Amino acid sequence: MDRIRIVGGNKLTGSIPISGAKNAALPLMIASLLTEETLTLDNVPHLADVEQLIRILGNHGVDYSVNGRREEQNTAYARTIHFTAHDIVDTMAPYELVSKMRASFWVIGPLLARMGEAKVSLPGGCAIGTRPVDLFIDGLQALGAAIDVENGYVLAKAKRLRGNRYVFPKVSVGATHVMMMAASLAEGETVLENAAREPEVVNLAECLNAMGAKVYGAGSSTITIEGVDRLHGARVTVIPDRIETGTYAMAIAMTGGDVMLEGARADLLQSALDVIAQTGAEITPTNSGIRVMRNGAGITPVDVTTEPFPGFPTDLQAQFMGLMTMAKGRSRITETIFENRFMHVQELARLGAHINLAGQTAIVEGVTKLKGAPVMATDLRASVSLVIAGLAAEGETIVNRVYHLDRGFERLEQKLSGCGATIERISG
Repeated sequence: MDRIRIVGGNKLTGSIPISGAKNAALPLMIASLLTEETLTLDNVPHLADVEQLIRILGNHGVDYSVNGRREEQNTAYARTIHFTAHDIVDTMAPYELVSKMRASFWVIGPLLARMGEAKVSLPGGCAIGTRPVDLFIDGLQALGAAIDVENGYVLAKAKRLRGNRYVFPKVSVGATHVMMMAASLAEGETVLENAAREPEVVNLAECLNAMGAKVYGAGSSTITIEGVDRLHGARVTVIPDRIETGTYAMAIAMTGGDVMLEGARADLLQSALDVIAQTGAEITPTNSGIRVMRNGAGITPVDVTTEPFPGFPTDLQAQFMGLMTMAKGRSRITETIFENRFMHVQELARLGAHINLAGQTAIVEGVTKLKGAPVMATDLRASVSLVIAGLAAEGETIVNRVYHLDRGFERLEQKLSGCGATIERISG
C-alpha cells in the first residue's frame, strides 16, 4: 500500500496548476445518462473517484473515450472525456460498485427520468457521517416516483416524472444535483426551494442547459426547471477545484512562501480566502489565478464555522485545522455540516498538535513546532490536513492510507515538490 513521505521545513515557491473539480466532474458525468447523444467534458481530473464512476457508468451502457496529454511536470493533466449513453443496458446500480463511492447513488435521478425505473444500492463512501438518502427519496416522490427500499436497494419507478414544488428540509448538494437532473426531463415545471448554492450546482445547471434543459436560478436558493421531452449532446468545461485551491493556499500559509495557483477562481471560495487572509497570508487574485504569499511572520488564529456555500466549506475544515495547529494562540473550529468529521484530530496530535473537542467544536491551541511522525489518513480531506501539518513539521512524516488522497487530489506530490517541498510517494 502506498505511503507519502514528507520532510518538513521548506517554503513553497513557484506555481501549482489547479485541476478540474472532482465535485463538479462527477455530477456532470452522471448527466450523460440523460441523453443518447455524446456529452463531452473538458478539464476532467485524473482521480480514483472519476475512474470508479466511469466503471459505474459503463455498467449502465455508457461508452467513453479520452483525449488528453501529459504535459510538463508542473502543468495540469486536464483530460477531455466523451460520454455516450446511446443505449441504457441496465438500470440497476449494484452494491459492489455503489458502495465504493457515495456520489454514484446520484444515477438514480437520470435513470428514473429517462428510463422510467432505477434500482440503486444504498451508498457507501467516506466514514464521516451517515448522510442518509431520505432527501433524494422524498424529492423524487414529490415528482411522482413510486419508491420502495428492499434488501439494501432503492427501487424507483415512474412512467414520466411530473414537475412539482419541493422544499429541501436541509441544504443538500447531492440531492439538489439529483432533483435538477430528474426534473429536466419531467413533465411541467419544478421549483426547488432551499436548494444548494454551490458552484458545482451552477456548473451542472450550465451543463443541463447546454444539453437543452431549461434551468433557471442555479446559484440561488430557488431553482426553477421547465421540463423538456429530450436532451441532446453538448460540450462543457469542469470548473477549477475550489477545495484543491483552498488546500494549497493553506499549505502556503502554513509553510510560508510565494505561489501562483494557476487557473484558480477566487469567486468559487471567497469566504475561505478571506479566512486565510486573516491568518496573515496575502491573497491576490490575478487574470491567471490566485497568488498566495506569506513572508514567514507568525500565523494568526482565526475562528471558523463550516456552512453551506457561500460560507466556509466543510471540505476545508480539516486542512484549516492543520494550519491552526501552529497559530499564535487559540482558535475554535465548529463543524455544522457532517457529524464525525474530526477523525483527523488524533492523527494531528501525533505530530504534537494540541486540540480538544467539545461536541462539534474543536479548540486548537497553537504550538511553536510540530514533529514528524507516522500518521494514518482516515478520509479524503483529513488525509491532506496531515500533509499540510507534515510540510511544516520538523523531521519526517509518513502518511499511510494515501488511497484516500488519490480520490480527490491529482498528482499532489508532484505539484508540491515542484514548489520546493520534500515529498515523495513510497510504493508497496
